[in-house]
Amino acid sequence: MTQLAAGISDISAMLVDKVAKWIDTLIVMFPNLVVAVVVVTVCWGLGRLARRLVYGALERLHTPHSVNGLVSWLASIAVLAGGVMVALSILNLHKAATSLLAGAGIVGLALGFAFQDLAANFIAGVYLAVRHPFREGDLIETNDTLGIAERIRIRSTTIRTLEGQAVMIPNKEIFTNKLINYSETGSRRVDVAVGVSYGDDLEKVRRVALDAARDVGSRDVAREVELFYEGFGDSAINFTVRIWIPFRDQNDYLAARSELLMRIKRAFDENDITIPFPVRTLDFGIKGGVPLTEMAPRVLVGKDTNA
Repeated sequence: MTQLAAGISDISAMLVDKVAKWIDTLIVMFPNLVVAVVVVTVCWGLGRLARRLVYGALERLHTPHSVNGLVSWLASIAVLAGGVMVALSILNLHKAATSLLAGAGIVGLALGFAFQDLAANFIAGVYLAVRHPFREGDLIETNDTLGIAERIRIRSTTIRTLEGQAVMIPNKEIFTNKLINYSETGSRRVDVAVGVSYGDDLEKVRRVALDAARDVGSRDVAREVELFYEGFGDSAINFTVRIWIPFRDQNDYLAARSELLMRIKRAFDENDITIPFPVRTLDFGIKGGVPLTEMAPRVLVGKDTNA
């Protein structure tokens, strides 16, 4: 009993000594602790302010709301993390701050390898939001998909095809592949390929086709109509007529091309200009090169002989 009482007494004395030292340390560090708490509190408030300021700045740049929220949140976290590091330094906890930074680096590296596709899509999404190669509502073509950019998000972009289907494409694929934005310039060229017979006067064809193209109602009159002969086809001489139109959506392009085609056909009919059908020559006989007029009597003779 005496030994047990002595042991309990020693443990009690040790605990009291430890608590006394902690209290002494707390009293000594109390001013620094107060300063550290004030620093963290101030940085927390500054982080909230930074979040609002960054969000407002991105709103003025017309970036997607999802990007605005994420970037502003990261800004507030960065300010708060800086405050925590300063507070740890004030409390002379340099080793703890170093350990936190090292741990954060290791965790970040591990997450980077584990979610590299996610990270690539995120970075590509931020690039698309900041540089604006296209905006929501633009007609774009990428990754063999043509349609309206409907929603631009951090990880993917939704494109509504002209047939009405919604296609979600990862932002990394858009960033690393060819992108065509038809809405960027506000104008678009309309090309119509035509062929005329070898017997027509090409100067007359050119004059009639250009006059017909100039009458297209939606044509941009500030740009000249163009016609270029391209080559000798199997049954026609081929050329292309080009006009420019103000472009808002795909219907503008389709309507202008349809009207241009109809006007050229009507003008050619009125001026006796022929758009020829494909011509095919059929050779008969085992080796070919025998016309039908010679081949028919032979077939008839063969039938009479068999009869």
